[in-house]
Amino acid sequence: MPMQTPLAEVFTWPHESPQLIGGRCGVCTATAFPAQARCPRCGRSDMSELLLPRRGTLVTWTTQNFVPKLPYAGSDKADRFVPFGVGLVQLDDIIRVESRLTENDPSKLRFGMDVELSIVPFYVDDAGNEVVTFAFAPVSGSTDSA
Repeated sequence: MPMQTPLAEVFTWPHESPQLIGGRCGVCTATAFPAQARCPRCGRSDMSELLLPRRGTLVTWTTQNFVPKLPYAGSDKADRFVPFGVGLVQLDDIIRVESRLTENDPSKLRFGMDVELSIVPFYVDDAGNEVVTFAFAPVSGSTDSA
């Protein structure tokens, strides 16, 4: 029976309210996403798991209008490719993460708008399982804060 599986273990799954899994250094308090074994600031191995906020602010964005180069796992067929939004999202005062966006229409994206983490289909693997990834979606009623 086909099932859903995460593209990478960088978010809590399965979970009703998924969160990105980052890491925080116990020495210098730097935060990293995705979580990693060594601190990106001081190089120490004193990293602990940190669940990141589900909501954030869209700092900047663009639309990916062409099929990315390999190892892109989505459709490599230009006739099946759907452009997608990509953005830089500020999660509180903790960290900025680069992410897919659920919206690709420039008229619906604004700098400073509120966005929320969601889990979206990415592709179907050879076994028929739906591979899912994370993306940020505009929050209904979110307005431009800039």
